[in-house]
Amino acid sequence: MKNLPSLAFEDHFNISPSDLQKILNISLSRGGDFSEIYLEYKIYNFINMEEDIIKETAESISLGLGIRVLSGEKTGFGYTNDLSFAKIKKAALTAASIASSRTSREASSLNPVQYQHNFYPVLESPHKESLEKKISFVKETYHSAQNFNRKIKKVKVSLLDHTQFVTILNSEGLKVSDARPLMKLACLAVAEKGNKREAGFSGGGGRVGMEYFSNLTPKEIGQDAAKEALELLEAALPPAGEMAVVLAPGHSGVLVHEAVGHLLEADFNRKKTSIFWNKMGKKVGSSQVTIYDDPTIPYFRGSYNIDDEGTIPKKTLLIEKGKMAGLLQDRLSAKLMQRPLTGHGRRQDYSSIPIPRMSNTYIDRGEHSPDEIVKSVKKGFYAHKFLGGQVEDSGKFTFSVSSGYLIENGKLTAPVKQASLIGTNIDILKNIEMIGSDLKFGLQTGTCGKEGQAVPVIDGCPTIKISRMTVGGQ
Repeated sequence: MKNLPSLAFEDHFNISPSDLQKILNISLSRGGDFSEIYLEYKIYNFINMEEDIIKETAESISLGLGIRVLSGEKTGFGYTNDLSFAKIKKAALTAASIASSRTSREASSLNPVQYQHNFYPVLESPHKESLEKKISFVKETYHSAQNFNRKIKKVKVSLLDHTQFVTILNSEGLKVSDARPLMKLACLAVAEKGNKREAGFSGGGGRVGMEYFSNLTPKEIGQDAAKEALELLEAALPPAGEMAVVLAPGHSGVLVHEAVGHLLEADFNRKKTSIFWNKMGKKVGSSQVTIYDDPTIPYFRGSYNIDDEGTIPKKTLLIEKGKMAGLLQDRLSAKLMQRPLTGHGRRQDYSSIPIPRMSNTYIDRGEHSPDEIVKSVKKGFYAHKFLGGQVEDSGKFTFSVSSGYLIENGKLTAPVKQASLIGTNIDILKNIEMIGSDLKFGLQTGTCGKEGQAVPVIDGCPTIKISRMTVGGQ
C-alpha cells in the first residue's frame, strides 16, 4: 500500500506550528492532565434523483477546530469554525476551564508522526471527479431499477461523497494527519400491486473512489433494489412464536453490531451501564462465537488510518470462543480503566468530542456450510435483511426484519416480511448452535448513532443458526 505523508494537509488550516504550540499551552493553563487539538477540513457532495429528474445537487466545505482538555474523569471542550488566533484562544480557554489547578502545565514540543500504512489508497479522490460523471452513475442506477419491471412505480437514488482532511495534535507532542475519502451510492425502489406497496433497498461504497463501481455497478445496485421490492410484494407476514432462527450472512451483522457491539464499548463498561461490565474473561456465549472489530480492513466504510485521537488502530478481539476478551477503548476510558489503547476514539466532526465507537464489527467464520445449517432446521425462520432495532442497557433487544423466509424441512420456502426478533444478547450468544464458513459484510452504506454523533460503520457475519428465539409476526 501507498504511504500517506502525514504533513500533506496543513495548507487547509494555515496555522503556524508556533501558534498551535501556544494554543496547547493555553489549554493547559488551568492545570489539565492532557490537551488536544483536532483540525478538520471537509469537502461534501450530494446528488439526489427522483420523479425522473435530478432533484438536488449540493456541494459544501466545512472547516473547524475542536480543543479538548482532560482533567481526571472530566472533559472540557471548545470548538470554532473561525481559525483566527483570538477565536482559537477563546475555545482553548473554554476547554481549560474544566481544570481547577492554579498551576499551568507545558505541552511537549510537537513531533510529526508518519505511519507506514494506508487503508484506502484510492486512484482518485471522489471530490475530484466531475459532476457529470457522478450524475451519469445516478441516472444509470435510477433507470436500471425503474425499467426492471412495470410494477416498479417509484425510484429514489442518491450519491454522497466527502473527503475529510484531519490533523491531530496533543500535549504529549503528537502531530499526525489523515485524508479520508468516503462514498455511498444508494437506491430505494417502490413496487405496487393492487393496494399493496413495498420498498426495496440496495447500495454500495466505502472509503473508495469511483473505480469501485466497476465491480459493483450502478446497474446492479438499481436492479437489486427492484428485485427486493418485487419479492416483498409476494411475501406474507410470518407466524409468531419461539423457533429456530437462521441469520443470513452479511446483512445480519447489524444484529451483532447493535445487540453486542455497543455493550463492548469501553465507556459503557467503565460506567457499569453495560451488561458486560464485570464479565471480562468469563463465558458469555457459545464456544463457537468469536467477535472482532477491525478498523484496518482496506477500503471498508468503517476503516481509518488513525482514529480521531491520533491513535494507530488495531484489530480488536472482543469475544473469543464465547469468552469476553476485550473492549473498544478511547483515550479517556483506557486511562481510567488502565487498559491499552485500541484506536477506537471516534467523533462525528470537529464540534464533537471523541468517544469509544465501533468500526467494522463482525462474528468470525465457523466450520459449517450454509446449506448444512439450513438443512438442520425442520421448522424455523430465515432472517435475510434488517431494518434496524432497539437495544437496552440490560441487553434486551427488538429487531425489525424487512425480508426473510420460512424454513420447512430444511429448505427455504415462502418469503415473509415485517417480522421482529426479540431476545437478550446473552441468550442469543449462548443459543448460537452453528456458525457458517461464509463470512460476509453488509451493504457499505451504514451509519451508527451514539450520543448524538453519527459515524460510518459496517458489520458482518457468516450464516448463523440460533437454536431458539422469539419471532414476532401474526
